[in-house]
Amino acid sequence: MFRAFSDPTRLRILHLLHGGEMCVGDLVKVLEVPQPTASRHLAYLRRAGLARCRKEGLWSYYSLAPASGEFHRRLVECVACCFCEVPTLRADAARLSKLKAKGRCCPTRAGEG
Repeated sequence: MFRAFSDPTRLRILHLLHGGEMCVGDLVKVLEVPQPTASRHLAYLRRAGLARCRKEGLWSYYSLAPASGEFHRRLVECVACCFCEVPTLRADAARLSKLKAKGRCCPTRAGEG
């Protein structure tokens, strides 16, 4: 699990997913990374048990996996709380807000987004 948390891109993804489910396209836009890079990191997070994927038609939606124990819960909680002052994560949050205002790339369920 520490290896999953050791990469800056994966930390950014975890921080974004803490706010709710996101599709790969939106993650790519917010992170400003190529789609294969985002997908590789998402696969790593899935294997580590930190993220889960839901398919809906052509779209893949990612969310945080439920905590498998107290250690897991506290690590994710730390990303949500302790890293809120990291400039890169604040910039990601600002880009996500703009993206939500403009309209996301993937269809969302009623009442989301």
